[in-house]
Amino acid sequence: MSDEVLLSGGEWRLWREFALRGPGFPASGVLRLAPFGLAEAADGFAEDARLTGPEWLAFEERFADAMVGNVKELQEIAALPAFQAAVAWQNPALLQRGIGLFLAWDPSAEGRTSKRREREELVAHYWQRFCVKNDTIGFFGPVGWGRWDESVDGMAVEPGSGLVAESNVYFSSWAVDAVALTVGADPRLRAWIAPRRVSFVRVTGDSVRMPGRPPQRIQPLESEILGRCDGIRRPVEIAAGLDHEVAEDEVLSILDELVRRRLIVWRLEVPTCAHPEHYLRTVLDRIADPDLRRDALSKVAVLERGRDRIQAAGNDAGALSAAFTELETEFEALTQVAGQRAKGTRTAPCRALIYADCRRSATVRIGTAIRDELTPLSLCLTAARWMTGRFAHVVGSRVRQAYERLRDRDGSVDLASLWMECLPAPHGESIADIDRIQRELRDRWARILDVPEGARRVRLSSVDIADRVREEFGETGPSWPQARYISPDVLVVADDAAEVARGNFELVLGELHVAMNTSSTSLWVMQHPDADRLLAETATDFPGPRLLPMLPKEQPPRWSARSRISLDRPEDYYVALVDHTVDPERGRTVLSADVLVEEQGDGLVAVLPDRAEFDVLDVFSNAMTNRVMDRFTLRSLTAHSPRVTVDRLVVARESWSIAVGEMAFVSEKSEARRFVLGRRWRDGLGLPRFVFVVAPGEPRPFYVDFDAPVYVNIFAKAVRRLARRDPGGRLVITEMLPSPEQVWLTDDEGGRYTSELRFVAVDQSAR
Repeated sequence: MSDEVLLSGGEWRLWREFALRGPGFPASGVLRLAPFGLAEAADGFAEDARLTGPEWLAFEERFADAMVGNVKELQEIAALPAFQAAVAWQNPALLQRGIGLFLAWDPSAEGRTSKRREREELVAHYWQRFCVKNDTIGFFGPVGWGRWDESVDGMAVEPGSGLVAESNVYFSSWAVDAVALTVGADPRLRAWIAPRRVSFVRVTGDSVRMPGRPPQRIQPLESEILGRCDGIRRPVEIAAGLDHEVAEDEVLSILDELVRRRLIVWRLEVPTCAHPEHYLRTVLDRIADPDLRRDALSKVAVLERGRDRIQAAGNDAGALSAAFTELETEFEALTQVAGQRAKGTRTAPCRALIYADCRRSATVRIGTAIRDELTPLSLCLTAARWMTGRFAHVVGSRVRQAYERLRDRDGSVDLASLWMECLPAPHGESIADIDRIQRELRDRWARILDVPEGARRVRLSSVDIADRVREEFGETGPSWPQARYISPDVLVVADDAAEVARGNFELVLGELHVAMNTSSTSLWVMQHPDADRLLAETATDFPGPRLLPMLPKEQPPRWSARSRISLDRPEDYYVALVDHTVDPERGRTVLSADVLVEEQGDGLVAVLPDRAEFDVLDVFSNAMTNRVMDRFTLRSLTAHSPRVTVDRLVVARESWSIAVGEMAFVSEKSEARRFVLGRRWRDGLGLPRFVFVVAPGEPRPFYVDFDAPVYVNIFAKAVRRLARRDPGGRLVITEMLPSPEQVWLTDDEGGRYTSELRFVAVDQSAR
């Protein structure tokens, strides 16, 4: 058996390990909310029929009864221990404020007030997420894994035992940071905290330089002390290492002055890691003063005891809610910081103090039947490589211009100055640049696909379009290392796994995560049964050391400690650009001010203090990835886009872009009328029964079943919210493919789940 999984042509290698994403509740759950026969009855009224008269009154009565039945169905769902536990992990206060009140209601048609309908919709909204959204969080979105295996004809599911094989609880980094700040506020602790030089402060002789500021004079003793502020040596160790004996009080006074001048950071800091509380405890354990150590550790113990109570609660929703509330109360009393962050566009993920990630019991093996149908994927990857190559060229030119300005002004250029000169990273013009490149990408695909006007289904052969793809996207140039990775989501449409071997399947391309390896992030690595296998894959891709930029702990709205790169190795370098989020005791960790940028041929290289050299774009890698990672699309948003299938791979699902003003039915006060008129509107556009909707301002796409009145209501409410914010706004509707009835991932009890396979594709041409 070959060690490598290569796509057609050999330019792209797939990691043997791939991620399996899927929710924690069976897909059939959402079908419970479509009352039997109600959709057919609604469609029984002629298109031009006025919704009045005896037949309409009879339908209204039937609709009212169906909605009461729907409430009872939702109450059964809301009473499920697993549902309540999932809500408790998301929003523990909601159990009493919303779910508890909903369960206490004895439903009736007359009693369905607007407030009670809101609670219905709340339960239904959570339920669609738990049943059909391939999220990855907690037991209601467990991390799954699979492997390529040529001995398997098609696809083999090994369900394991239960839904979850392993569950782990983690602190949000901001929670531990708040406790560290509280602990570090004790002035007695200063002597036990190692100060560090600010990453962009450069010391040259008797002066210090910071980007964008004139040089500052510095006294010889200050310079000597500043040079020893490495985040490792405590003040007493700094004093002991000086060339001349200096009293510790004088050293402390100079450190205070360096803090005032913003040349050093002298506070208790916790690096980005999976278990920040362990690091904080380790640092505090080194304090020799027993009373001070005990007092400091007692504050960390508040978090740890709260975590232990939450772990002990398991999936008992009541115990979970109580444990969360108790921890939040204790945390707020200790730190004077809110125990849960407000939800908003400026809030990074991990709003609660604690979150859980779980590993799915089920694993999947797939073989050549699927691999042989991925030739169209390799064509998409080639186009994505063209996009990153174009972007790298443009950004590289802009970085070069910034370098030349600094060189002409200062004579030499350090990395910190170059980074600041290019802000907002990777460059101030980068959004306009990638917008232009994305438009060109779409234009080129339009020429390749040549979709007939008005078509709803387009079928093409990879053989027929391969030459066109090479003509349009064959011209590529050097890129940044992270851009060698692309993480495509591929969904399998099959009645069950056995049908794949028989050839009865179709594939669907979901998102194409460009210039990133999502399997290298903490979320995935920490839930892998043998992370060394992932490190071995990384070593294949990068046999030598890499230069990795230190990233902030959080960056709204998506970046958090869960998404940090975790497949780093001792031979890799980290460079602190602004934030310093890596353990200072880690080897091969450098400050941007200590890195020189020099010309080498037509390019620029970053020269580290040990003379190691890397392409300067390596430093901008994450910033560049942030610009391109969700930019791969084959088509522009239009009123209607057809489903496009190449061989057996659906490369674009059918979609619609619709102005809020074109959905008058959403303002209908009567639920029954809204349901009927909504179905007429749907039929007029030819929408399928199951869709996903993306509305500006909504946090994530949501599922709609047009046979289920509660989901029509949720849809209508989202449209009305958008119309209030932006009367000219548009929302995007995409067919759900596979549908809830086309699922193959099973558990040990026969439950069937929606899912997607997330591969790691590696560009071999730059190897």
